[in-house]
Amino acid sequence: MSAVAAPRGAHTSRPKPKAPASDRAKAENRLGQRLVAPAVILMVLVTAYPMLQALYLSLFKYRLTTPDDRQFVGLGNYATVLTDSLFWRDTFNTVLIMVVTVAVELVIGFVFAMVMHRIVFARGAIRTAILIPYGIITVVSAFAWQFTFSLNNGWVNSAFAWLPGISPDTNWFGGYGTSMFAIMISEIWKTTPFMSLLLLAGLSQVSEDMIEAAKVDGATWWQRLRRVILPNMRAAIMVAVLFRALDAFRIFDNIFVMTKGAQGTASSSFLTYTQVIEQFQLGLGSALSVLLFLTVLLIAFGIVKLFRVDLAQARGEG
Repeated sequence: MSAVAAPRGAHTSRPKPKAPASDRAKAENRLGQRLVAPAVILMVLVTAYPMLQALYLSLFKYRLTTPDDRQFVGLGNYATVLTDSLFWRDTFNTVLIMVVTVAVELVIGFVFAMVMHRIVFARGAIRTAILIPYGIITVVSAFAWQFTFSLNNGWVNSAFAWLPGISPDTNWFGGYGTSMFAIMISEIWKTTPFMSLLLLAGLSQVSEDMIEAAKVDGATWWQRLRRVILPNMRAAIMVAVLFRALDAFRIFDNIFVMTKGAQGTASSSFLTYTQVIEQFQLGLGSALSVLLFLTVLLIAFGIVKLFRVDLAQARGEG
């Protein structure tokens, strides 16, 4: 019996071979490559020179106030940046803002997407109202939120004075924690509509027949959400998280307007701005920009690997 059972176990544990791509999938891949090729070529032509120039300048000790005194230091600028505690503090701020805002936006955006998808009465007006914050220029919304949290003119202290820790004299921009909270609130308010728009596109792809079948089988709302809706929105969720995470990691406008990096609230982009524009350190600023670009690529790679979305299966090919 053992001689028979062993081959059977070995046979059942053999990995299932991956099905070959269908002709339709191959045709769609070729069509997609042809459609994106002009945009990719144009983007490379526009961005290749600035990227290569930044990489080149990052190898020099170069200050704009003394343009003739340029010294080749190789990877010296990168060593200076990576051994500076200021760089790691600002990177921590950037990662913190990215993680918190994207997580909150994902939850609130999904709720908004459900509302926009299910509502029948005044659907167009409600969708327009939800998307209004995203249409406002970031600098304008940042100034509005700075005024909102202002100690002298803002309405947050008076409106929420009944909450513990908030009083008419609360200075939101007087400490690190409260300043970061104000920055995150402004970012969440501004970009949640974009997240909800992407999730709405994915929600519209979920088959109503599958949801009705789950209802017939006695599945609760939570079970339908976890077993039917979210798995079929995996590709849309990945795209939404990817776009927002990359955008949040490059946050600059809100910090520049609301705190100007005070109270230790600077981000990686703000640090790069400080080095190049305020201190004229073009070499160090270029090294920071290169590191920022590499970090963005690493984040994008990590998110794609984390979700492991099979695009062919998402199209119904698998």
